[in-house]
Amino acid sequence: MSEPVKRALVTGGSGGIGAAICRRLARDGHHVYVHARLGVDAAEKLVGEITAAGGSAAAIHFDATDTEGTRKALESALTCGPIQILVNNAGVHDDAILPGMRAEQWHRVIDVSVNGFFNVTQPLLLPMIRTRWGRIINISSISALIGNKGQVNYAAAKGAINSATKALALEVATRGITVNAVAPGIISTPMSEGSFDEKAIERLVPMNRAGLPAEVAAVVAFLSSAEASYVTSQIISVSGGMA
Repeated sequence: MSEPVKRALVTGGSGGIGAAICRRLARDGHHVYVHARLGVDAAEKLVGEITAAGGSAAAIHFDATDTEGTRKALESALTCGPIQILVNNAGVHDDAILPGMRAEQWHRVIDVSVNGFFNVTQPLLLPMIRTRWGRIINISSISALIGNKGQVNYAAAKGAINSATKALALEVATRGITVNAVAPGIISTPMSEGSFDEKAIERLVPMNRAGLPAEVAAVVAFLSSAEASYVTSQIISVSGGMA
């Protein structure tokens, strides 16, 4: 028997990994809200692609760092019913070694990942709890597990997400809601192009290759499913053996 259709929200859904997650959740039969802040055209294009393939999707636009703006956008979406699958994927890089890092670089990265997590997740929790079924998947990073030079801000932000994952999982464990994080390593996306050459990948990744967005999406899809009902509070690395 197939699972009933759930309503899913993927923040940063217009990016490389986010788009792969949106496609996979739609393929699994869920209605997907493709979120974008600046990539509005890309989000709308992805919605068109999903619906043309027989899936169900809609674009949703808000700035996750804007508490009130995010709440209003989510309240509008919730009028159609609870969102039971949430993928907190939105995040930004602004790399620099810490001695040369500007304050705005630190605050911007923390704001999008950490404050954005709160702004999006908190308004969705009570409607999700009332259904006694939910899946929250937070996209972390290998940087939070093993560190990376030039990414103290990003590692700090994703490390906070890992800790929040574990704490929130405990709060909602008796309500049929699981909370997990997925920590990608080097994934082949437009954002990562030029960051690592083949020799660097061979040196850093035991599998000697970059991962694919679809490989991250497959793990998210499992964690979003009924089959993962006993998996919670986990940080799962998708990194070819880096961690």
